Amino acid sequence: MLTRLRAQNFKSWRDTGDLEIAPLTGLFGANNSGKTSILQLLLMLKQTVESPDRRRVLHFGDERSLVDLGTFFDVVHAHTTEEALAFWLTWALPQPLQVADPETNRRLFEIKALSFSTVVHQRDTRLGVETFVYRFDDQRFGMARRPDEERYDLISEPYHAKRTLGRKWPLPPPVKCYGFPDEAVGYYQNTGFLPDFVLAFENLFSGIAYLGPLREYPKRSYVWAGESPLDVGRRGELAVPALLASRSMGKVISPGPRKRRQTVEERVGYWLQRMRLVDSFMLEPLAENRKVYELRVKTRSGGPQVLITDVGFGVSQILPVLVLCYYVPEGSIILLEQPEIHLHPSVQADLADVLIDVVNNRNVQIIVESHSEHLLRRLQRRIAEEELAADKAALYFCRIEGGESQIERLHLDLFGNITNWPQDFWADEMSDRTAQVEAMARRMGAGAR
Repeated sequence: MLTRLRAQNFKSWRDTGDLEIAPLTGLFGANNSGKTSILQLLLMLKQTVESPDRRRVLHFGDERSLVDLGTFFDVVHAHTTEEALAFWLTWALPQPLQVADPETNRRLFEIKALSFSTVVHQRDTRLGVETFVYRFDDQRFGMARRPDEERYDLISEPYHAKRTLGRKWPLPPPVKCYGFPDEAVGYYQNTGFLPDFVLAFENLFSGIAYLGPLREYPKRSYVWAGESPLDVGRRGELAVPALLASRSMGKVISPGPRKRRQTVEERVGYWLQRMRLVDSFMLEPLAENRKVYELRVKTRSGGPQVLITDVGFGVSQILPVLVLCYYVPEGSIILLEQPEIHLHPSVQADLADVLIDVVNNRNVQIIVESHSEHLLRRLQRRIAEEELAADKAALYFCRIEGGESQIERLHLDLFGNITNWPQDFWADEMSDRTAQVEAMARRMGAGAR
């Protein structure tokens, strides 16, 4: 689970500052204020981890990737290519990492949380890593580029890395922006544990699932050949295959202490009914032993079953959100971009309850970027009602000042009140109502004459 994040010179951010990332983290603000860029940073690192090219420092994306950010020129703040990109992350490990001394096999470190930082620069037309460092307790392990060279030195402080006998060759460049080359182990007698840090970093990003704001239109039928997707796809196109895979695997989840465990389909159906979108839904093959399925729903008790294409658009738009929340494994991190699109205000508010349920009962972290006042208001209410602990939520407001993104954490008291409500956070409802009353008075006065 991510606990802290910072970026410098990334898109509209000169510096995000040190951000606390809570189990439920919300990013609010106007359009083009930089909140989506924070999600894009994590997606860029995820697709870098998943890239098969070990020499690709950062994967900015293409038409097949989760996000396409263009080039270094497009990504670096103010297009100032002389500046470096810098990122810092801290995360809690799902299980303590036991590191043994390669020479004695005795326990050397027990690591419960790791921090990582990297600085990436463009030299000529190629990206290069200036430095990357893993930190825990008072230990630092990483690599730093030698001045004016394409060779690197190992960072190992205060732990002493012992050189093997022979000439002291410098290290080659890192693997991507975060990995030690094989020589970092081969040139030393007691650094065999370095790949463990890299694996922990890769495991963090392999556990990230993303759902974008533009979701697939519903279909009259769906083809499922037995695959088990990792998530629901960035457009929600794999929501139905994920439901069928969960059914095939017999996956069940806990809705809370002392409550009966439910299948993913049951939990999704519960929320669709609670949101008053449908009374029930059924996912069945067109014929026995066929791989083509139909998703049919009842909009009211006792009503006829109809295809999902024949009901309101909101059902097909909320479905991938619900499936993702209950399909991903525990310990995952979900990135949601504007999940409230096409949803009625009351459903937007209920969506906040879904997020709270997942965070409280599934050990899943959610980072949501939203414009929904209704979602935020429900979060505030649930904090006041003690259904969401205040320390489990971190809510931020993003804005642009002087051409740069700025971020401010919203301070919530125990009663859900925001004590530092930003100016112009939402539309000025009072001004609209005052203007409406003044217009009504003018028109009534004109009619009287």
